[in-house]
Amino acid sequence: MARVEGKVAFITGAARGQGRSHAIRLAEEGADIIAVDIVGRVHTASGQPATPDDLAITVKEVEALGRRIISVQADVRDQDALDAAVAAGLAEFGKIDITVANAGVINYGPLAEVKEEQWHTLLDVNLTGVWHTAKATIPALIDSSPGSSLILTASVGALKGAAGTGAYISAKHGVIGLMRTLAIELAPNFVRVNCVAPGNVNTEMLVNEETMRRFLPDVENPTTEQFGEVAKAFHTMDVPWVEPRDISNAVLFLASDEARWVTGIALPVDAGALLH
Repeated sequence: MARVEGKVAFITGAARGQGRSHAIRLAEEGADIIAVDIVGRVHTASGQPATPDDLAITVKEVEALGRRIISVQADVRDQDALDAAVAAGLAEFGKIDITVANAGVINYGPLAEVKEEQWHTLLDVNLTGVWHTAKATIPALIDSSPGSSLILTASVGALKGAAGTGAYISAKHGVIGLMRTLAIELAPNFVRVNCVAPGNVNTEMLVNEETMRRFLPDVENPTTEQFGEVAKAFHTMDVPWVEPRDISNAVLFLASDEARWVTGIALPVDAGALLH
């Protein structure tokens, strides 16, 4: 059964990681894709940036499934760029039924030591960028309703505190408030608005040398296996992380008619992280 057959999904942060996984999973179930990514460095963000080659792989993998896709380079901090991406998608496909506001970045440090630029980068990408994505696509989602869906990527960090990632936590808490307000405002238009709230996910944002060294400061050359043992402590279930496809399955559910009366929720996919 093609659960989103004939629908068009607009996905930010689509070059790799969860965004690429969402594009592939929705395409597997019949959706065409508008894949958006900055494909470049975000100053003060941790980890290595996605590249144009990464976005090209997303395009290739969706096309291999027999679905149509266009890719657009855009920074979610730039409303005009997102509006142009929406216009390009509408010109190609004529509609948008699903929006996945997935683009995000992280940096680290105690809040008392976080620099102004670090703080603003996290809020500008992870919260304002989500709002920009919603603003850009809401008119098209209303045109496609009933049955359209706006899905925001939050985090277990949107539902609890954590030391050392205060700017990220603050932005993600804001995403929950944004989602709940949009769910109320768009309910008369039968546009559903929800969040996914991942725990640790096996992507470049988490599993990279910089992060591993942060959590294993006494290990000269930490390995993924060593980091995995540390990461298990964040979950109740005995796994270090879930896979991007696990989050994509939740996105698919929220995008599909199986969730036709589901709105205003934050759906954790976290191996029990919130039980700690």
